[in-house]
Amino acid sequence: MSVLDDLKNLESEALERISNSGSLDAFNEVRVQFLGKKGSITAVLKTLGKLPVDERKLIGASANAVRTNIEENIKSAQNKLSTCKTASDFDPTLPGTAQPIGTIHILNQVMNDICRTFYGMGFEIAKGPDVETDYYNFEALNFPPDHPARDMQDTLFVENDRVLRTHTTPVQARFLETHKPPIKIITPGKTFRNEAISTRAHVAFHQVDGFLVDEGVSIADLKGAIVAFCKAFFGEDVKLNFRPSFFPFTEPSAEVDVSCILCKGKGCQLCKYTGWLEILGCGMIDPNVLDNAGIDSEKYTGYAFGLGVERIAMLKYKINDIRLFFNNDIRFLRQFI
Repeated sequence: MSVLDDLKNLESEALERISNSGSLDAFNEVRVQFLGKKGSITAVLKTLGKLPVDERKLIGASANAVRTNIEENIKSAQNKLSTCKTASDFDPTLPGTAQPIGTIHILNQVMNDICRTFYGMGFEIAKGPDVETDYYNFEALNFPPDHPARDMQDTLFVENDRVLRTHTTPVQARFLETHKPPIKIITPGKTFRNEAISTRAHVAFHQVDGFLVDEGVSIADLKGAIVAFCKAFFGEDVKLNFRPSFFPFTEPSAEVDVSCILCKGKGCQLCKYTGWLEILGCGMIDPNVLDNAGIDSEKYTGYAFGLGVERIAMLKYKINDIRLFFNNDIRFLRQFI
């Protein structure tokens, strides 16, 4: 038998071994047996020096071709083995591959926490449209057409008498028209104002308004509800500051500040270096609002309040820029999963 026949037989044997092997160790054995320093193909190459020049070239070329073919088949078989596992390779005890999932946005988390707190205090939840009429957004809440307080709202007008609501208080006006006291409601939702975007203000933000109407409701009830909420939400050690203020739909009115948690009351950019951060406005419902809704203001009284969700979130999580809530930066949002 000639040397070329030997090479052909060795190649056939090596390829058969490769096709019948199913492990990396078996492939390595084939490589060592046929291509190693003491392998069959290497042994053939060592005999070339004893052959005539013409035979040496022919057999040498054939041996290199066989060697290359065996190497390529081993490499191909290894690649297939690494990408294709059999049932016996599956371990059911291993943890599955985790898939990325979404989560509730931090503002919705805070709004849900606020609603849950007030719900525990006996408030029901009501909602209304984002696009309101001028009547419910202003007139029903004691904003006459020429009232200067309208300028404070920086209203975004849609068309005709339609506006993007500047607060969620219109839900209060709608609810009072269709329900009889006693009424105890919170109204969470998105609001809009034409404001310059800064660290503390945005054109779109969220509010939770609340009101209670019944016989004998006093400002002491209002203060008790606000103090109870703040202590439940921020902790028993929270410090509050009630300041006289003005809102067309409440009289008397007040604004409530909470000591700035970011700077511990020393003063920072978030609290405008005052040590306090305004979180809500409140007051006793103006009798005109009750009369507009068809409720006897001589018999019933009530209180109302409205708080900003973004400011509550900034205070609770020590965030110094409201724009972070709307930039959709995944690095920021992942902190609140």
